[in-house]
Amino acid sequence: MAETTAQPMGSLPSGLGICTTAPDIFYLPELVFGGLVWILVASTHVDPPNPLGWVMFVSIFCFVMTFLWLIIFAAGAHQNSSGWAAADFAYHSLAVLFYLSAGVDLAFITLMKKSGELRIYQIDISAVVFAFLATLLYFIHTILSSIRWKNF
Repeated sequence: MAETTAQPMGSLPSGLGICTTAPDIFYLPELVFGGLVWILVASTHVDPPNPLGWVMFVSIFCFVMTFLWLIIFAAGAHQNSSGWAAADFAYHSLAVLFYLSAGVDLAFITLMKKSGELRIYQIDISAVVFAFLATLLYFIHTILSSIRWKNF
């Protein structure tokens, strides 16, 4: 039988190791909740376009970047260096700021459309919940990435 060894917090995983290490296990839930925000906002009438355009930008940007980050780590294209650990922390910090601002914008617009069509209102509420769940996941990933970067 093959032995499995846990990687220390100060090393960057590659391959299937991203499914077992503390900060990297959040990639898939971040993709799922970010994708749900994207789908739910896209399925409603975009009114007003500017704040919801920002929400769409954030959800698509973070979805694509998180997917690329996941592929880079899974393929082992990163070199086990503190530069990648710092970049991981920086990206997830930016994602937290983006999703927090998008979630607040989406919550405000949803509150303003409260007297509109009930189905659209319920979809918008779901999008707000998933936006804040994505923010929480990115925040936890940021904290764990900062610990890993510090221990590198």
